[in-house]
Amino acid sequence: MVNKLVVAESLVVFIIVLSIHAVVWDRFSWCTVALAVQAFYVQHKWDRLLQSGGAVFQYRSSANSGLLPASMAIPLLGIVMRERCKVSGNVHFERFGVIVSATGMALAYFLSIIALGITKPVPKNTCILAGAAGSAILYTMKMSLAVSEVIEVLEVLLIFVYLSMIILYLLPRCFTPGEALLVLGGLSFVLNQLIKRSLAAAGVRGDPADYLLLVTLVALVILGIIFSILFMFMDSSTWTSSLFFFLMTSVLGLGVFVPWLQYLISKHPLFWLLEFLVQSHTRLYLLAFWTLLLIIACAVVLHQNSKKPQELKKIQISTTTRKYFHLLVVATYIPGLIYDRQLLFVASVVCLAVFVLLEFIRYFHIKPLGKILQNLLVVFLDERDSGPLILTHIYLLLGMSLPVWLYPRACTASLSGFSTFLPYCGVLAVGVGDSIASVCGSALGEIKWPGTKKTFEGTLMSIFAQIIVAALILIFDSSVNLNNGYVWILGSITLVSLLEAFTTQIDNLILPLYLHILLMV
Repeated sequence: MVNKLVVAESLVVFIIVLSIHAVVWDRFSWCTVALAVQAFYVQHKWDRLLQSGGAVFQYRSSANSGLLPASMAIPLLGIVMRERCKVSGNVHFERFGVIVSATGMALAYFLSIIALGITKPVPKNTCILAGAAGSAILYTMKMSLAVSEVIEVLEVLLIFVYLSMIILYLLPRCFTPGEALLVLGGLSFVLNQLIKRSLAAAGVRGDPADYLLLVTLVALVILGIIFSILFMFMDSSTWTSSLFFFLMTSVLGLGVFVPWLQYLISKHPLFWLLEFLVQSHTRLYLLAFWTLLLIIACAVVLHQNSKKPQELKKIQISTTTRKYFHLLVVATYIPGLIYDRQLLFVASVVCLAVFVLLEFIRYFHIKPLGKILQNLLVVFLDERDSGPLILTHIYLLLGMSLPVWLYPRACTASLSGFSTFLPYCGVLAVGVGDSIASVCGSALGEIKWPGTKKTFEGTLMSIFAQIIVAALILIFDSSVNLNNGYVWILGSITLVSLLEAFTTQIDNLILPLYLHILLMV
């Protein structure tokens, strides 16, 4: 029997795909539509494999495979990026958008072939659809990509294969196949870009903040893999192992990753960071304000833990309480977006590094903080934290930061109207929309969407709240305007809100990506 929830989610994704290609139609459009159709069919094979336990790795069990929404995200992002850079006349980033789109299609198609290869008996009709989609993708790549660009796509695919085998083996039940495609596909692309740029000739290499992001992401992945392998052979909870963890992190950070970043930006990263932070009084005021919010967030965590006796620590807090952190994150990001987006970019990268390192300490039980972090965070767990890692807070940070990191600064000349809302996609979709839908749905909801606990009232209130916040942004941020784009931004917010209602994937990751794609058209 076909799952109604999966069908509804797929319908919303198909509407988004067709809406984008109604505006931007090129040779990649046929490939995207063909890929969407075959991903819809293969998604059911993945769901069946997950239910029967036939998948090679252990995936998150509380959700469907999520193959269709994940398969469309990266190709659509590349298509709209290419169109924006083409309008602005930036040929280099126009080709970069083509590579992003082709890479996303290759990764999604590879994941589909894996599902078909391990499905018994072999689904002949789905294989025919997959063959047709693969032929369209290969033909389009042949006609659109240079040889060097094809090699780059294959490099990312190779990194993705090895990274998937390592991460999914070391971290069972942390991802669905769709989430693994987005997270590991993105990390594979970042690693390939970092290697490519590191090997480039000396000279002007770009914005140091971009290289800070690339080196930080790669460093965190490498550290995680190294410690996961090492602690398979030694007890990580001893003081000796804890000392080794901190020494190894310091040696690799100061001896490898800091010099790597220094090579890329031609300046010592610490000196560059200090100069960057003191460039204006506004940055100092923002840092002071964010420090205050950090103290409030820590106080909320301690307060929620103190309300329960020790023997009841495993009881989860309510959804409404969990959304306090969404409110704090919105209060963090909006001033940064209005007054200093570059500072927000750098601060979000540093915050991500801190979050992931703290998660390493908790996961490996590193003394003296490992057990303390475990006790503090366990009350905030939900059904999505079914694996050994606690990723909800990291996904929240990623959802808010991705629109800031993906903002096409090199093609700003072509951004006008509703596209000026791009940096606010995380605030609208996650900080406001998801929070209001959850709180109002729990408090006021009576009419449930088919196949889900989420309610019609929650979705409606989410749309209204995002429209109100968008209007407030128009008032307080002079760089944002709508011109004649009222209908499009309303439609985009509505579609993303419907996706939030039906998806079982990590909404903090999916929603801002799709809103970003829709507003970049």
